[in-house]
Amino acid sequence: MFCTRWTLPCARILWPGLFAGVDDPGGQGVPRRRMSVTFSDIEGAAGRIAGQVLATPCPYSAALSEAAGMEIWCKMEFLQRTGSFKERGARNALALLDPKRRRCGVIAASAGNHALGVAAHAGKLGIPATVVMPCFAPLTKVANCRRLGAEVVLYGANIAEARSRADVIADERGLTYINGFDDPAIIAGQGTIGLEISAQVPDFDAVVVPVGGAGLIAGVALAVKTLRPGARVVGVEPDRAASFTAALAAGEPVAIDLRPTLADGLAVPKVGANAFAIARRLVDQTVLVSEQQIALAVLRLMELEKAVVEGAGAAPLAACLAGRLPALARKRVVLLLCGGNIDLTTLDRVIEKGLASAGRLARLTAIISDRPGGLARFAGLIAAEGASIVDIAHDRVFANDDLSTVGVRCVVETRDFDHIAALRRRLESEGFPLE
Repeated sequence: MFCTRWTLPCARILWPGLFAGVDDPGGQGVPRRRMSVTFSDIEGAAGRIAGQVLATPCPYSAALSEAAGMEIWCKMEFLQRTGSFKERGARNALALLDPKRRRCGVIAASAGNHALGVAAHAGKLGIPATVVMPCFAPLTKVANCRRLGAEVVLYGANIAEARSRADVIADERGLTYINGFDDPAIIAGQGTIGLEISAQVPDFDAVVVPVGGAGLIAGVALAVKTLRPGARVVGVEPDRAASFTAALAAGEPVAIDLRPTLADGLAVPKVGANAFAIARRLVDQTVLVSEQQIALAVLRLMELEKAVVEGAGAAPLAACLAGRLPALARKRVVLLLCGGNIDLTTLDRVIEKGLASAGRLARLTAIISDRPGGLARFAGLIAAEGASIVDIAHDRVFANDDLSTVGVRCVVETRDFDHIAALRRRLESEGFPLE
């Protein structure tokens, strides 16, 4: 008889060196004894995934350093074949499966990146893979999972509902469930990033890591604190999905209500128990970032590094640019850019949000004369100030009661917030009152 989930007997068989007694290896369900991860487990994972997962570069960025007031180095995990760090843990976990489990197949619940990592490496190893993705999962990630050979099941409004469905399918088919952030083999695999950073960046002062289910930061923190005990480990969460912050406040993982976020890869309602047990004692600081700050970071990475990074991957830079980490000013800081799978259907909206956050787009609403030449004069003043009209619309009916005027709403390209202020002053001084 075989096990259909990560029970403790299964854990002892699969990872005899990892068993040490953390609640619910799957992150949900009946609390069980906990399984810890050691530094030697991370070293073992590094050997196991060598040649199968890219050892990503970690170059210095002069442009980002100037923008953030720090010495910035970028760990480019978005260069992985499937676009994220998730390949590391997935490869390690799959490689540890015994032959029987490989034949039966695996299942995972994920909004995208973990699903992609499992699909890619299960395909390489000849392991049948099923991934359950929430209905909101980006279309590009769904399509890529199918292209990599995985069976894709779309179910639920969030990752928790997708996980519940995955459990049912695992029971029905006898599949092994692989948790994307709380299985010890996953945490050990993600920790290999910390090994690489420590070898690539001499004497770094801090590493800034995005936090979702906490598996990534747990593994990285364990590696970094072992090799560079004096280095700081900083976690960054979107303020709309701050499950790690909530867990720290409660002293244990707790479920939170999520709100939609650009950092969809970090939208986990409850951090993993195994991951939290490791991270809570090793992470020095956790900060929150807003949607505008994330959007601006995505834009800055595109402009300054020519790198397309998803919201989750841009969160560390968002914290630096927003001034959330003043203690790291002029320090040597590594940013973990964990993924690049941003949905192209939303990229334009993210860029526009970023431009608005940087003062590069502005919306103006004014009342102008409805007589010939009124609009031309208004547009001419905008041009005279060096701004460019992107979009413009008239409102003759609802603007006001004066039939000789018309409401105008326009979006203009500007240089920065000072430029917007100068433009507003010019228009109002020329008789165009603005809302």
